[in-house]
Amino acid sequence: MIKKTILALACATAAFTAHAAETDKYVLKVAHFWPSSALSQQKVLEPWCAKLAQQSNDRLTCQIYPAMQLGGSPQQLMQQAADGVADIVWTLPGYTAGRFPIIEAFELPFMTRQAEGASRALWEYYERYAQDEFSSVKPLAFNVHDAGIIHNNKREIKKIADMRGLKMRAPTRQTNLMLAKLGATPVSIPLPQMADALSKGVVDGYVLPWEVVPTMRLHELTKYHTEMSPEAPAFYTTLFTIAMNKDRYNSLPADLQKVIDDNSGADFSAFIGKQWDESVGPARKQAEDRQNTFYAIPADQMAEWIAVGDKVAEDWVKDMNKKGHNGQEMLDTAKSLIAKHTTN
Repeated sequence: MIKKTILALACATAAFTAHAAETDKYVLKVAHFWPSSALSQQKVLEPWCAKLAQQSNDRLTCQIYPAMQLGGSPQQLMQQAADGVADIVWTLPGYTAGRFPIIEAFELPFMTRQAEGASRALWEYYERYAQDEFSSVKPLAFNVHDAGIIHNNKREIKKIADMRGLKMRAPTRQTNLMLAKLGATPVSIPLPQMADALSKGVVDGYVLPWEVVPTMRLHELTKYHTEMSPEAPAFYTTLFTIAMNKDRYNSLPADLQKVIDDNSGADFSAFIGKQWDESVGPARKQAEDRQNTFYAIPADQMAEWIAVGDKVAEDWVKDMNKKGHNGQEMLDTAKSLIAKHTTN
């Protein structure tokens, strides 16, 4: 009788514990540096969090903290994810220059033509080469944005010589190297400070994709916009990651880990890239409506620009070789993956 009672109590305890695990709710702190009106929150994080909630019966929900509301600087976001200040962050690995050199292959000049396909390729590249580089966090997605554009207030950029002497802000190490080879002076300024720096003449211009320009109201402060020929690859792109604190992920019940896993990886990365691709027209139109000046480098003049980008890529290959990697193989793989997944 006593054994039966003990067994019954054990079963009841197990059932209660299982039920509690199935009904416990978990709030994920999600941090990023953009304003809440930006594509990153409106078109990516909010729909993604809604999927987590729906697929977990509201056991997984997000509390989103835009514009660095958890404190610190954008450069600290990756470490905040590693340390658990935030459960999930969306940031640029390139904000910590030199810490993630392997993944920088996708930030080399003239690599991509479409953010959606390149973002899917980027996830595959990460799985093949860069997992150790991101061992401090659990990456949920990698993506690139659409074509980066040259914007400035000094003069219309029609040839490389027009870049000389311009003080230009860029987001990543490889883009700064490209600007320097073009004759400009790279200036490091956090994106939230760009409007003030531009209005005060601290910088003459910047390189950014179209979506970011009206998001930061930079189209109101910029006169000239230079795009590459539509037939050419993008002048540059920047890569992002959505990364999760590993301990936080491991603390979740297995079924909720599966919800996160089912909404991570190559498909999620490609989805983010697609949002960037679709943002180009509406964002560019806001600069058009202000009657800003636009110029596209003709196709027959692109070779000179691409040759400068090739020198940046050569330096990256040499740097990878010095670190014990096969830099040329990694660059060739990145290009082949991009070509494989690019549909236009």
